[in-house]
Formats: sequence, structure tokens, C-alpha cells
Amino acid sequence: MKNKYKLIATAAMGLEALVANEVKDLGYECTVDNGKVIFYGDPLAICRANLWLRTADRIKIVVGEFKATSFEELFEQTKSLPWGDYLPEDAEFPVTGKSVKSQLASVPNCQAIVKKAVVEKIKAHYGIQSAWLDEKGAVYKIEVAILKDMVQLSIDASGIGLHKRGYRADQGEAPLKETLAASLVLLTNWKPDKPFVDPFCGSGTIPIEAALIGQNIAPGFNRDFVSEDWDWVGEKTWEKARQEVEDKANYDQKLDISGYDIDHRMISMAKENAFEAGLGELITFKQMQVSDFTTDKEYGVIIGNPPYGERLGERPEVEKMYKEMGKAFASLDTWSIYMLTSHEGFESLYGRKATKKRKLFNGFIKTDFYQYWGKRPPKNL
Repeated sequence: MKNKYKLIATAAMGLEALVANEVKDLGYECTVDNGKVIFYGDPLAICRANLWLRTADRIKIVVGEFKATSFEELFEQTKSLPWGDYLPEDAEFPVTGKSVKSQLASVPNCQAIVKKAVVEKIKAHYGIQSAWLDEKGAVYKIEVAILKDMVQLSIDASGIGLHKRGYRADQGEAPLKETLAASLVLLTNWKPDKPFVDPFCGSGTIPIEAALIGQNIAPGFNRDFVSEDWDWVGEKTWEKARQEVEDKANYDQKLDISGYDIDHRMISMAKENAFEAGLGELITFKQMQVSDFTTDKEYGVIIGNPPYGERLGERPEVEKMYKEMGKAFASLDTWSIYMLTSHEGFESLYGRKATKKRKLFNGFIKTDFYQYWGKRPPKNL
């Protein structure tokens, strides 16, 4: 078994650079492509990436890449790969697929051919005589991805997507993905020793992600991963990676993080989620509308994912709220303010042109992350 693997950290559009920074912070060189960051590492790298990457969607291991324009080529090339190095003889290996701008356009046929080729290789590798494999062991989800006739075969090392941190006991109607929430925090100038406010906290995702970042707690500390059951990664490797998580956490870091929402049910939900994440004592949640926000603190950061007014009936109310927010925040000249919304008229309603805008996608909704930078604190602060 080789020690270095080609790994992919998949990323939402516009977040690739953030994922790349996180991969580099783990100590791995990487390259950035559309929707993914590519790097090389040993089994410990697979564990670390799953545990630590806050902004990636999942981790995949590339088994092989080749060109195929016929089903015969797809079968033979797939069969030639060293599947026995990855899959035990009792592995459960469902095959998913996608094909874009390729001659092999039928995804179900491609999936079936890859499945058949892997079965043949596993039978030959382990000397299995029976017609069928006993797929009752650990799960190795194989993906066949074809782009312009180039085939990539990979195995999913995460299982449930990395945005599923494990702390969400409950959520609202349109919850922000944890990976996007973490990205919003990382795109700001916030430091753990500064005040942090989310005036539209909903079920608490942004404040919780900020607290995890503030105390350097790995986002995957509270959940399981499919590759924990893989013998070639090994229980000891996972134990080492999880011990690193514990050693690097800074539980003594004091935090000033608050979340507000107009809906008292959301506040109850946010408190429950924060306690589930083990952060209940660190974050203050309170029912309040944004127009009532005041503070004597300075040099803090406000991050919000307010209602967008996507539905026509909600639009006038949302636009009124944007105007009220602009008035409430007008005197906060030392604070940096960041708002995510799809409303193209946000700046005029808020009353100020943003210092900078960044295009992001909240699910399938195209949004802008409006950034208003406050005064820099004196050097002695």
C-alpha cells in the first residue's frame, strides 16, 4: 500500500481559496481548481482534513484518472486500477456518477460498468470464486466523474458531508450551511479577542462557527467519518488525529460572541444547538430586532445573514428592515460590518456603499457579501 494519496477537498463555488488556505495551514501543498482543492497526503492527512477543514464539503481519494470514449475502455481501465489496495473483500461499495460534455453520457450505464469492473478486480485480487461479492463490510462509496471524456474514479472518505458538524439539534426553515457560516467568519477581520455579533442569528450557526474558530476547536471533533472503519487508514491513525484536535484546542480563550434574532423560537433553538456543541456558556443569545441594537463596545465585528426578501410579499418588510439596520449601525465607526444578501439594492437601502463586495452562493441563491470596514484599532489595543 502506498503512503501518499491524491486527495480532493471539494468546495462550493467561490470558496476554493479559503479551502486551499486551510489545507496549507494543515501543512500540505495544494492546487486549486473549480470546485475543488487537490493535495497529496498519507492516511493521517485524510483524518486531519476531515476533522479540520471548516469550509470544504467533503474529502475524496483519487484511485485513478484516464481518458475513455467507449464503455469497453471504461471497463478495462477501471479494472486495471489497484482496487484491492483500498477495498477489503467484504467491502460495501455503491457507485455514484456524473458525466459532463462526454461521449459516455449515460450515467447509469457508467455506474454499472464501473461496478462490474471493480467486482471483477476484487474477485481476482482475493481469489473469490462465487458470482457475487458479500458486501457486508465497511462502506467505500465510489464516484465516477467524467468531464470531456476524462474519467476520475474516487472514494469518498467523509461519508456525511463535512457541513454536518453534529451540533444541530434543530434548525429553521432556511438554515445556513455550517461550511458557509464558517467561511463568512474567515472572510472577516475578526480576532477572538474582539466582540462578535450576529443580529440575525437564526438557529445560531454563525456564532457557533465563530466560537469554534475562536477557540481553535476542529469542526469535526463531535462527529464520525466513514473512513474510520477502513483498516488501511487504521484506528491508531484516527486516534492520533483526534488527539491532535484535543491538544490544539484553546479552551481558555475568552470570547465575546452574541447572537440576536427577532424570533424567540430561534433563540431557544440557537441556545440548544450551542449547548450541543459544548459552547453554551460561551455565546450569549437574546431576542432582539436589529433596529434596537446598541453597544458601547468598540472594534468589533458584525456578521449577518438577514432575510433576502426573495418572496415578493416579504420584500417591503425586508427593505424597511435594511433601512433601519443602516440607521442602527451608522454610529458604529470602529466596527466592521458584513452582510450576506441576494437583494441587489442592499447598499442604497442600507445607506452606504460597501468597502468591498464578494460574490458567494448560499445554496443555489446568488448572493453578495457586503463588507464595511471600520477604523483600525490603535496599535496598543
